[in-house]
Amino acid sequence: QVQLVESGGGLVQAGGSLRLSCAASGNIFRISRMGWYRQAPGKQRELVAVTTSDGSTNYADHAKGRFTISADKVKNAVYLQMNSLKPEDTLVYYCYARIMTDSRYEYQYWGQGTQVTVSS
Repeated sequence: QVQLVESGGGLVQAGGSLRLSCAASGNIFRISRMGWYRQAPGKQRELVAVTTSDGSTNYADHAKGRFTISADKVKNAVYLQMNSLKPEDTLVYYCYARIMTDSRYEYQYWGQGTQVTVSS
């Protein structure tokens, strides 16, 4: 059993900043990647940023230059620093992880989602 617990969402004015956090716990042998997606009502979940176990990162175009993803391997955690927030960033943000459990099989896991609201 693996859980992803997110925190850090909330309400901020346009141009402001928020930091999202996500910690994985449970039956974890190895985490190959962690990241963040976001979703608008009635639309598909879209990539924000992802980081892999070798330290590489990938950002969606809308996040480049404004958001920074980082990870703490000791804490099995991933963070998303969001700066220069815009009203169009108002969405639910989901933590994502690809984790190998003690079974040596990899599975995808999702957090419960955290609301980010940017007022104009």
